[in-house]
Amino acid sequence: MYSELAILAVFAFAFSVAGGRIERSWISGPIIFLCFGLLAGPVGLGILEFDIGTTQLRVIADLTLALVLFIDAANANLATLRTHARIPRRMLLIGLPLCIALGALLALLVFPAFTLYDACLLATMLAATDAALGKGVISNKAVPAKIREGLNAESGLNDGLAVPFLFLFLALATGTTQSGQGAALAVELVLRELGIGIAVAVVMVGVAVPLLRFARDHGWGTDIWRQLPVVTLALSCFAAAQALHGSGFIACFVGGLVFGHFAGEKTHSLVLAGEGIAELLAMLTWVVFGAAVVGQFWMGMSWEVLLYSLLSLTVIRMLPVLLALAGSGETLETKLFLAWFGPRGLASIVFLIIVAGSDLPSRSLMIQTVTCTITLCVIAHGVTANPWARRLARVLGDGEHRPAGSG
Repeated sequence: MYSELAILAVFAFAFSVAGGRIERSWISGPIIFLCFGLLAGPVGLGILEFDIGTTQLRVIADLTLALVLFIDAANANLATLRTHARIPRRMLLIGLPLCIALGALLALLVFPAFTLYDACLLATMLAATDAALGKGVISNKAVPAKIREGLNAESGLNDGLAVPFLFLFLALATGTTQSGQGAALAVELVLRELGIGIAVAVVMVGVAVPLLRFARDHGWGTDIWRQLPVVTLALSCFAAAQALHGSGFIACFVGGLVFGHFAGEKTHSLVLAGEGIAELLAMLTWVVFGAAVVGQFWMGMSWEVLLYSLLSLTVIRMLPVLLALAGSGETLETKLFLAWFGPRGLASIVFLIIVAGSDLPSRSLMIQTVTCTITLCVIAHGVTANPWARRLARVLGDGEHRPAGSG
């Protein structure tokens, strides 16, 4: 155990020393993390032999995603988001359902053994985009603010919206729910997930912010302990919403928005420590995923799996977004940028682990496909993020003109 901890700690130290330089290059952090896990894992050198189960991996991925969602939402510019709300609204209300529908249709064509519910389940697992994996674009000030905030809002909300459909299709696929109950159950799940998530966020942050102000005004805090409230508040929102059978991801994103609104100009200093913890957790997640999952399932990859993964990366994601943004007034370059940067990552890993615990006959094929798609996303979006961000800034000319990757 200690030898593996030493390897991870040395690797984390080495990356932290050169992290800023790496983020400005064409290679992203997740690419390095995933490749390191694959190289050091059982399929590679065998120096990392993780004795970690699906439950532990899900906990790590859940907490990482929860913290990233809260912090990214807190850093969001609400004025910009309100002004350009049509972009995330169209992508969520039109693009997300179309993405699931198109993904299910192509899954039936590529995987003849799939049932309709199997296909819908796979499409839902790959419909949610990842705020953590898309951070290189969302935090890049060279990208115009309306695009950054649009992608941030979409990735912050779509995984929470996808969760009810995931459980619905899983129940239908395993036969625990009758198909005639599908529509009513979907509406019930969505309303419950949204309602509880939003309510938890508003209540918890609404109580926390006055307490933080009171403690600050009376000198109760210290420099050390002031770094922890954001982290603990984000995890509280997530855990409370999940415990009440709501969406912890929705709670974290909405909670972050509310917190950022009240914190104002002090938001960055308040969330800085949490950002460091989130980056460390994300690194651990990708290393573990590369070592324990990618190597194992890439060994038996079929051409059908690779084909669907490529379709998921391109047609299944991009066509629905382009249709959703039709008539929005955005340039073709902007639409293509928004359609391309929908990486699948932590949310899909969480969904994969949920499905892995079922007894579906198609479970192994789904795990292979999701693993392949996530791996391709890490590489493709990591390599293209900074170059396309710089190009978009030149074309549109309304970014904040900071060096690419410096956010």
